[in-house]
This record gives sequence, C-alpha cells and structure tokens, in this order.
Amino acid sequence: MEEFIGKLWHNWVTKAAGSHHPEAAIRLAEVEKTAGILFRAFGGDPGLKVAAATSEAHGARRSWLQRVAGSGERVAQARRDDETLRLPPEIAAFPDKALNRDLYLWLAALAASDEASERPWLVRNQQATLTALRNYPGLRPRYDRLVAAHLAGRMTPGAMQADEAAQEAALRQALTDPGSVAGLPPLASRKSRPPQPVLLWLIDAPAAALPGHTPDGDGPPPPEGSGSADTDKEAHKAEQVAPPDNKNAFVFSFRAESLPTWTEYVRVNRAYDDDLDPDARNAAKDLDKLSLTRDGQTSVSRVKFDLDLPSAAEDDLPLGPGLPLPEWDYRSALLLPDHCRLQPMIARDTAAAPLPAELAGVAKKLRGQFAALAPQRRWLKAQPDGPELDVDACVRNVADRASGHTPDIGNYLAQARCERDLACLLLADLSMSTDAWISDSHRIVDVIRDSLLLFAEALSATGDRFGIYGFSSLRRQNIRFHLLKDFSARYDGLARGRILAIKPGYYTRMGAALRQAGRILAEQPAGRRLLLIITDGKPNDLDLYDSRYGIEDTRMAVFEARRLGLTPFCVTIDREAGAYLPYLFGPAGFCVIRNPAELPRRLPLLYAQLTRQ
Repeated sequence: MEEFIGKLWHNWVTKAAGSHHPEAAIRLAEVEKTAGILFRAFGGDPGLKVAAATSEAHGARRSWLQRVAGSGERVAQARRDDETLRLPPEIAAFPDKALNRDLYLWLAALAASDEASERPWLVRNQQATLTALRNYPGLRPRYDRLVAAHLAGRMTPGAMQADEAAQEAALRQALTDPGSVAGLPPLASRKSRPPQPVLLWLIDAPAAALPGHTPDGDGPPPPEGSGSADTDKEAHKAEQVAPPDNKNAFVFSFRAESLPTWTEYVRVNRAYDDDLDPDARNAAKDLDKLSLTRDGQTSVSRVKFDLDLPSAAEDDLPLGPGLPLPEWDYRSALLLPDHCRLQPMIARDTAAAPLPAELAGVAKKLRGQFAALAPQRRWLKAQPDGPELDVDACVRNVADRASGHTPDIGNYLAQARCERDLACLLLADLSMSTDAWISDSHRIVDVIRDSLLLFAEALSATGDRFGIYGFSSLRRQNIRFHLLKDFSARYDGLARGRILAIKPGYYTRMGAALRQAGRILAEQPAGRRLLLIITDGKPNDLDLYDSRYGIEDTRMAVFEARRLGLTPFCVTIDREAGAYLPYLFGPAGFCVIRNPAELPRRLPLLYAQLTRQ
C-alpha cells in the first residue's frame, strides 16, 4: 500500500509541476528514421547520424512544485557536431502527443538550417530559425504552436529576480520574433541562475578532442575495452583536465551545493584490467560531466596490440612488398596520396580440400539452380549461311520472288552461344568481430566461410568469371588483403583449402580494401562488373578511422568504384547498418540479413538477382 500511494503521489506531483507528461511521451526510436530523412531532405549534412542526447543539469531556477517533485533539474537538449545530430531520447514536454512529435521534426529542420555554428548560441539559433522558416514556410504554423506551448510551460518573469527576468523576457522575444535580440542582458548577482533551457533550440556541442590528439591518427592506441561512441547511443558532456600531480587515484573537489552530482577523476587504464565493471556504464550516466585526460602510460597498450600479430612462421605469406594506396580525408577534402599500405597475402601451406560434407546437399541444389544461368546455344533464323536450311525463310523468299520482290533474308539456320558478359569480385570482411558466436556451434566467420564456399560452387556452374578476397587491418600501414581465389585461377580443391583456412583478423579499414578490389575488378574484360562486399559492421580501426573519417573514406572509395564502371553492393549482418549503409552505398546498394545463419543460402540467390539480364 505504501508503494502504491507513493507511486500515485509521484505521478500527481510530477504532472502538477507541468514539466513532464508521460502519457504523451514520444521516444526517439519512433521518429528517428523520419527525423533523419527530414534533416537530409532540408539540406542537412548526409554524413551525420541521428542519436540520443544525454540529460544534463541546467542549473536554472525551478518552481516550488518542481523542487517538491524533484523534476526539471536535468534535461536532454538537441545539439549537433561533425559526426552526430543528437536529439532527446524522449520528449514529454507537452500534454499533446502531436506537439512532442512536432518538436522532434522542428529540431531536425533547425539543425539542417544551422549554418552559423561559430556564432553565439542566442544569435545562432535565431538565425537558424529564420533560415528554416524562410526556406520552408509550411513550418510556420507548427513553429508558432510549439512556441506558444513552450512559453506557457516556462516560468514567468514575475517569479524571478530582476536580472533573470530581463533574460527571460529577451528569450521570449527571440522565440516570438527571431532575429530581434542581439544578446542577453548580464546577470547582476552571484545568486542569479542561468535562463531555463529553450527546448526549441540547439545547444553548443562540447569539444571532442583530447590534448595531444594527432590529426593523422598515428598517436597512441585507445585503451583496450574502449569502443566508439555508437556503443552507448548517448553522448556525455566531457571536460579536459590535466593529470593529477599527486599519486592519489581519487581526486575530486567538494562543493556543498553540488554534493549529489560530484565528479571524480580516477587513473585507470583499461589495458591493465581483465574484467570490466558491470556498473561502470550506469555510473557514467549518473555523472554530469566526464573528466578525461591522458595518463602517459601507453607503452603497455602499444605492446599488447603488437603482440596480437602472429609470428612470421604462423602468418600468411605476403605477396610482394605491399602497395601504397590513397585515403580520403573529408576534413580537408583531399585524397591523401600513398597514405596507406596494403599487403596482399595468401594462406601458408594450404592443401587441396574437398567441400565439407554438411554443405554438399545445399551445394548440389545450388549448382542445379545456377546451371540454368549458364550460357546456352540457340538457333538464329534467316542467316546468310549455316549448317541447316531455314524452311520458313525459304518459303518467304519464294513468295517474294513470285510477287516480284527481291528477298533480303538468308535461307539458313546458325547456332550462337549466348555468353554472360559478367565478372564478380567478392570481398569478405575478416576482422576480429567475425569471431563472435551466433550459436552454440557457429561463429560469424564460420558463416562467412560457408557463404564463400557455396557462392563459389554456384558460380562455377554458370561459367561466370569471379574472384574471392578477404581483408582486415591494423592501422593504415598494415592493411591485409587475402587472396582466396584469383580471376585467372580455377575454382578447385586448392581454392577451397584457402577459403577453409580463413580466420578472424583485426579491424575493418574498408576504404583501402575497396580501392584495391576495384582496381583488380576494373582490369577484367567484362561488360558488367559486380563488386560484392560481405561485412558484419561499419568501417573501423584503432585510429580516427573509427569515426566519421572512416565512413567518409569508404563512401569515397565506393564513388571511385562507380567511376570505374563497377557496381558495388554490400551484404551485411549488422542490424544497425540502416544508420550508415544508405549513406555509403545508396538506398539500393545494400542488403541487411537479420539472421546470420541465412547468409550462406541467401548470398548465391542474391547474386542471381543482381545479375539477372
């Protein structure tokens, strides 16, 4: 009973405070796709992805009901940076569900119109608002409704101090008449609070780089266990701090007014820890600000990653000294020449191997289906010469002569072979993420291996020319390009042995692998050339490639392949691929397979659809 009454009280007082309306809440997951499409349709950067923002304490004055309810202290606000458009994970600011949804769409339109990110926050948002309303007049009624609802929920200037009231009045004028306010009046007292959050505007994005960051990504590797920002789907506000001078691992400043939200700096190197703290992620979400620094202890991490490399006696055989390849730097809009080094490799001491018994039945069925795609001979009628007479043509010619016309067709049948003028290069991602288990008996790399085998078995029945390669990477100077089957080689037991010998590698520097695969495929004399990519995740590496840099380089590599007359197509088992693959390959340039176990069966059928005449 006590718990029930407490829940009723919490719901009532929260609703009475007017800051949260859970019954009308709209979550980002419901409108993420729509907001992303609207953002790009309004001219926003197509390389930006949509993700959730993190709630932050704003420090503004709250009403006494909000203080009683314990609500309104933190708020998630929209912002954008070079890689991400951050939107609130949930909007329940208005009692009308349609208004909460409209706020999401307005923030997407505002972010697309934000062209003055270097200007002050107040001026920047007013200018973006004017741009959006000028370019898209249909947004005006929706904007007016949002402004009216937002102003009705804000604290009135009469409940504030004089200086706070002056700022609130300026903000209200800026919302109702965008462009009319050049700046906010200053706060006169140390006890004064900042203005309440403006939900219809963007906030400034925090700086993302740490001191000592190297632009080319050749600095020390990140600690083991650290991943990209995509892992959490939320961004935390961070500050750059200097490492502590003393040896004490726990250093924090104490202020009585911020006791519930104190932050701490802990000297931790994840490369030294075997087990991750299961509560670390939840603890990070409770902090207002994450303090980050470099501790200077990078040698252990560097040695650890280097030790992951196999010995020369166990590694695949390198083919030649390596190939220098360019890489696209989207920040400077330059193709950096010879920025990467790709090393072609071939499996060591591989013997001929038969097809695994568990794949024999499926392979036989696929060979029968794909045999129908093989070139067939057909008879050509009315030919000037040939091994047999064309009776129908002879009859027409006799009739033409009897009527006084001169026949202009031949009297013979000839056989012609219909060739499939096709060449396909299959490029497989062999990064360490493919070592993940998808069942009790199979890993992703096992599924990829079976897919390559069945793909080769099916294409061997058609007579199409094809090559199979794999790739992984460890920074830009060590991109491994594995030869599994060359175009000039037959698909035989030796090729099967190389495919069976594949094993998970390192990371996924996809741009360089695509460029090399494109060069090989462009040399093939075929009318249609298909570049088929199999992957389980987005481009990444130890350096800054695990960011928008890698996405943009891969996208440029896809453009380069199309300029060579190739048709790139990506097959992925990454369920989050819908967030980035349309930007890389276009809306019709990829396929997401939800169940990885279906990849071996679906890959050959997908090839048949792509190459259908």
